[in-house]
Amino acid sequence: MSCTKTRGKKSTPHRQPEDPPRRRANKRKGHGTYQTDRPPIFSIVERESGTVRFFVRERSDAETCLGVIETTVPAGAAILYTDDWSGYHGVESELDTAHASVRHGRDEVGEREWARDDDGDGQREVHCNSCEGAGAGLRTYLRTFRGVHKKNLQDYVATYEAMTNAKRITPALIQRMCRPR
Repeated sequence: MSCTKTRGKKSTPHRQPEDPPRRRANKRKGHGTYQTDRPPIFSIVERESGTVRFFVRERSDAETCLGVIETTVPAGAAILYTDDWSGYHGVESELDTAHASVRHGRDEVGEREWARDDDGDGQREVHCNSCEGAGAGLRTYLRTFRGVHKKNLQDYVATYEAMTNAKRITPALIQRMCRPR
């Protein structure tokens, strides 16, 4: 049996050179930006009610991160649990909010930390697994569309957020989602 490689014909060139087609498979490393076709999506999960909020932004720097937290987390009313990304440094002083973080990278001993029990009650309350799980669910939802253009990403994310927080699809939810902004 022999294998012959056949080559398809090249498609027509892209009509708008200033808007090139996006690269596939997220081959760029690091935090994404809107310009590199990997818009960051911030997620915040309220632990008591399980309410999830997603925010699509143009970049993932410390200033943008603080802006998302300022508009969502009431000052002094919550404890913010994050990972050790440098964008979260200074949250306590900026927002007057208690902050605890876990270190996913290796520490001085060479250990990685995913969850921590600070108060000694046997329950590991310092973790960011809720947000990571919410992000995994969002990625699974978006995967069914086989690629979403970055201009439409906010609408897809808002739809998923509404369905996740509603827990049940009702006619009232559908009506609220179909109403123009």
